Amino acid sequence: MNVRLYNTLTGQKEPFEPAEPGHARVYVCGPTVYDYAHLGHARCYVVYDVLVRHLRAEGMKVTYVRNITDIDDKILKRAAETSMDPAALATRFADAYSEDMHRLGNLDPDIEPRVSTHLEDILALVQRLIDGGHAYVSEGDVYFSVESFSEYGKLSHRNLEQMKLGASERLDEAKTARKRHPADFALWKKSEEDAWGWESPWGRGRPGWHIECSAMSMKHLGDTLDLHGGGLDLVFPHHENEIAQSEAATGKPFARCWMHNGFVEVDKEKMSKSLGNFFTARDLFDRIEPEAIRYFMMTVHYRAPLNLDWTLDDAGNVTGFPQFEEAERRVAYLYKTKQRLEGLPPKRVVDDDGPASAEIAGFADALRESLDDDLNMPVALAKLADFLKAVNELCDQAMKKKGKAARSAVEQAHAGFRALEAELGVGGEPADVILLRIRDRGAKARGLDAATIEQRIADRTEARKSKNFTEADRVRDELAAQGVELLDGPEGTGWTIAD
Repeated sequence: MNVRLYNTLTGQKEPFEPAEPGHARVYVCGPTVYDYAHLGHARCYVVYDVLVRHLRAEGMKVTYVRNITDIDDKILKRAAETSMDPAALATRFADAYSEDMHRLGNLDPDIEPRVSTHLEDILALVQRLIDGGHAYVSEGDVYFSVESFSEYGKLSHRNLEQMKLGASERLDEAKTARKRHPADFALWKKSEEDAWGWESPWGRGRPGWHIECSAMSMKHLGDTLDLHGGGLDLVFPHHENEIAQSEAATGKPFARCWMHNGFVEVDKEKMSKSLGNFFTARDLFDRIEPEAIRYFMMTVHYRAPLNLDWTLDDAGNVTGFPQFEEAERRVAYLYKTKQRLEGLPPKRVVDDDGPASAEIAGFADALRESLDDDLNMPVALAKLADFLKAVNELCDQAMKKKGKAARSAVEQAHAGFRALEAELGVGGEPADVILLRIRDRGAKARGLDAATIEQRIADRTEARKSKNFTEADRVRDELAAQGVELLDGPEGTGWTIAD
C-alpha cells in the first residue's frame, strides 16, 4: 500500500502506516446533534467516507469510529428555545443526521458511540487525570491544567503564553477566577439546580466537549489511534485539548496521523448561521440530486476551502447553485454512460481480445494512484472524465453499422464502474432511477409537469400511428420550445430536459 496523507501534526505528507499492519483504526469527530447537518458536515463526512472506502479498496481492514455528541451545551440551549426535552431533541437530530448521511452515499461507521452511553468511561478518565495531577476540582467544575502538559499547543503550533493572553480576553472574570490558567478547559461542568445533568464524584453536572471524544475513541480503538480526522475548525481547541488530556492520561501518543478538511465558504467567508450564508444538506436535496452534492464536494482538494456560489433573483432570494447544477450534469453524464454500457446488445459484444483503450484499462489503477496521493479527489475526477469519454467511444463503435466491441474491453469498462463505486462512492445506483429523478427535477424547475409531458408524448405517438405527421411534428416542436428533448427508440419515446 502506498497511501500518503498530510499529517497536521508534522505539517507534511507522510506514508500512512497503521501500528498493526493491515488494520487501520480511524476516529472522526461526529456532529453535535442540535440541528440538521449543514454543508460543512456534508463535506467533512464525504471526505472521510472516501478515505475509508479507499483504504478498504487497498485491502486494508478499517475500524471506523464516528461519534455522536448528544450531550452538549448547544443541545441544552436549543432545547430550552424549543421547549423540548434535551435528550429527545438530540435523538431527533441524530436520526435526521443519519438519514442525510445515507442520502449522500456515506457508509455507516463500524461503531457510532454516543456520549450518553459512555458517561462511565468519561467519569473514569476525568478521575484518572485528577489522580495524575493533570486536572483539579474548582467549585463543582473539573478543569484540565494545560500547564501540566508540556507539549500543549503542538498540533495547532500555538504558544501557551500567547494563549493565556487570548483566553483572558475571551473569558469573563468569574470563569477566569475559577481557573489556574485562562486556557484550562472544562472536563466536567457543574449543573445548576434542576438543570440537565448526571451525578459524579464532584457533584451533579455534564461532561465537557473535549473529554467526550477522548473517552469514546480510546474505549473503542485503544490508547493510540492510527488516524484522527475532522474539520479544520477542530484543530484548536478541540483536537489540541484531546491530545493534551489523552496523552496526559496514558503517557502514549494519542494519534499517529491527524487529518483535517477545509471549510465550506460562501463568497470566501466560512459558512455560518451568524453570517446568514448557512445551508443544510436538506435545503438542497429537493433541488439537487444528492449524489451530485457528493460529487461537488470532491471537485476541490479536501484540505482547501470549498467556495460556494449562488444566484439570486431581484428580491434577493436564492434561485440556483451553479456549481451543484454543473455537478448534477456531470453525474447525469456518468449515469447515461453507464446506461449505454449496460444496454449494449449482446450481439454487438464479441469474444475478441482486442485491447481496451488506456483510459479504460488503466482507470482503476489511475483512480487508486490519485487517492494514494493525499486523497486527491479532483485528480480522480479528471481520470473519471477520461474514462467516461472512452466508454462512450467504445459504445459508439459498437453501435455503428456492423460495429462490434471486444468483450474484454466491455468487461474492463464494467470493472471501472465497480472501482468507481468502491473508491469514491459514486456511480453505484441504478442508472434509470437516478436519470429519471434528475429529469423530473429539471422539468419541475422549469415549471413543467412530468405527467403532462408524458401525455403529450402519448398524443404524438397516436398522431404518428394515424400518419398525422403534421400534428406529431407540432407536438415535438411544442415540447422542444419548453426545453423537452424527445428520444425516439425501438421501445418507444423517452424524453429529457435539454441543457
